[in-house]
Amino acid sequence: MNKDLLSTPIEYLKGVGPQRGEAFKTHLQIFTYADLLQYFPYRYIDKTRVYGISEITEDMQWVQICGTIVEVNEVGHKRARRLVATLADASGLVELVWFQGLKWISSSVSIGKKYLVFGKPTLFKGNYSFTHPELEIYQPEMMHTLSKFEPMYPSGEKLKARGLDSKGIARVVQTLLETVQHSIPEILPAGVISSMGLCPRKEAFLWMHFPRDQAQLNQATHRLKFEELFMVQLRMLRSRQIRLYQNKGFVFDKVGEVFHTFYQQHLPFPLTEAQKRVIREIRSDMGSGRQMNRLLQGDVGSGKTLVALMCMLIAIDNGFQCALMAPTEILATQHFHTFRELLSKLPVQTGLLTGSTKQKERKQLQLLLDNGMLNMLIGTHALIEEQVKFQNLGLVIIDEQHRFGVEQRSKLWQKNEVFPHVLVMTATPIPRTLAMTMYGDLDTSVIDELPGGRKPIITSHRYDAHRLSVFGFIKQQIEQGRQAYIVYPLIEESEKLDFKDLMDGYESVVRAFPPPDYRVGILHGRMKSADKDFEMQRFASGETQIMVATTVIEVGVNVPNATVMVIESAEKFGLSQLHQLRGRVGRGGNQSYCILITSDKLNPDARKRIETMVRTNDGFEIAETDLALRGPGDMQGTRQSGAVDLKLCDLSKDGELIAQSREVARALLANDPMLQHPEHQALLLHLKTQENGRLLWSRVS
Repeated sequence: MNKDLLSTPIEYLKGVGPQRGEAFKTHLQIFTYADLLQYFPYRYIDKTRVYGISEITEDMQWVQICGTIVEVNEVGHKRARRLVATLADASGLVELVWFQGLKWISSSVSIGKKYLVFGKPTLFKGNYSFTHPELEIYQPEMMHTLSKFEPMYPSGEKLKARGLDSKGIARVVQTLLETVQHSIPEILPAGVISSMGLCPRKEAFLWMHFPRDQAQLNQATHRLKFEELFMVQLRMLRSRQIRLYQNKGFVFDKVGEVFHTFYQQHLPFPLTEAQKRVIREIRSDMGSGRQMNRLLQGDVGSGKTLVALMCMLIAIDNGFQCALMAPTEILATQHFHTFRELLSKLPVQTGLLTGSTKQKERKQLQLLLDNGMLNMLIGTHALIEEQVKFQNLGLVIIDEQHRFGVEQRSKLWQKNEVFPHVLVMTATPIPRTLAMTMYGDLDTSVIDELPGGRKPIITSHRYDAHRLSVFGFIKQQIEQGRQAYIVYPLIEESEKLDFKDLMDGYESVVRAFPPPDYRVGILHGRMKSADKDFEMQRFASGETQIMVATTVIEVGVNVPNATVMVIESAEKFGLSQLHQLRGRVGRGGNQSYCILITSDKLNPDARKRIETMVRTNDGFEIAETDLALRGPGDMQGTRQSGAVDLKLCDLSKDGELIAQSREVARALLANDPMLQHPEHQALLLHLKTQENGRLLWSRVS
């Protein structure tokens, strides 16, 4: 694109000016000509065909008809008056109805004249009518000049007040296209355009906004979707090249005594073949001389934490320090206690740093970090504070990576002049299409096998009216020596939300499970850290039988004796959250259960989520359904990562095009890694424009 012209502030476009320009900036984040050019219609109204009245059906959203006005009447009383005109064509009759502007409409509609009418048909008592239709006097040449696809742009009341309803935006876009159409250069190489059957870029923008027919719209959509995905893949793959060939990493060239002693004498359970494979992949990366940047996926309960620990032991054997960052104090504290117990007989010094760590303890930790005595530091986002410094940080592990923003993660690896090896872990399986677009620059490992002896969790759906029977089932499990979680979505009542909150729920649970026969604990995010630890320890030791909690227990909490997960107001949770919560049970050898309690009224998406949970325990299948229901912007923290900024593509539907764009980008870079060939200069310029001001997040995750 002509950078100078397209970077022009939007207020300088003819027909915009300061007030409309401010509206564009405030409400649509449109600051320049380029921004408006990429503000695409959300749908189109087909005005390419004129229907006969007899052809109208109930499923038609918008219809264009042509006929003669045969009757006009004002009906009703003063405040409920309406104008009704009867339109006839050779196939039948239809009514046109107006409730406003009656005087003006009455003067402009004439009996005996022929009109072109466009509107939304409504069926009432067997007859169709159009309310406030668009109306124009018919002229034969109209059929050649007015039949078109009319774009519909997202707008709003404050925009409409500035004359920027859909039609107003369309007029401004028309002016924009007339201004910039000769300044829209081609950025894709001729070979890519030819092999993919793409239309030229200039035409793609013109047709995207004002297509003549469906065929033009299809061509424009295909071209711009491919370009969008291709640029994402090219950026990802180039970042990976930079990391592999320019980012030298520490060489962990041995697997030493600490690792071997732990593996041979202190493993809590035998490793699965999948865990062994992943450890080999990570070990190979860390010994290659290049910085590792690997994504480790594994469903809940697959043993990612043990893999992470063993990789940290490899770093320690090679004389380096490690850091593990978790999203919550509960999870960080649990990792710390688990690691300290597993490593109690080994010469490994571990530390815990969270927002609750007292200043005296912080100073002691920093002293141990400075002199290299502290091998392993586990913590929350407190690890990224500027005052936390390592002597020789060699490996960074980020647990539940989507809980952290990219800038947060970057601060951790920037603590070294030489970037440490980075392993990011997620227990939320990532759909293939999302992985290719969000994490296309990362090497990926998948633990696709659960430890032996675990039984699939049985999931069932119950309505509010069945809560007493659910409580009866919990009592049966407690009699067998088991424990249960009951999770609520809120801490306090909200006037806007009608589902049960935690405190009310806690009181009802205590009434149903009264002391001293039962012991009920409570856990939520507003509690002090010491109180959280106290409640978790009571539950982990079996002192309390029921834990009433919010989603603070969503990730990582590990109590093998807990066999029941009850989720109240389950329709208010996303699929990923439901799956994570379910993963808190089924961690021992006993049969475990997840019970989803909902109101009687479920919207289609909520019903789909509940049905999916009941049907399958497969995290990848659940992730695919979640992507289809929610879209990529709400998953995996993509809004904060900056990695996915798609205007046209739907990752749940465009999987084939994503794979194609990745292969084309891979082939292009294989032939011209630095994009030095003359035919790639426009592409390189566009890529640099996109990357301007952007950190190379490939070094982070």
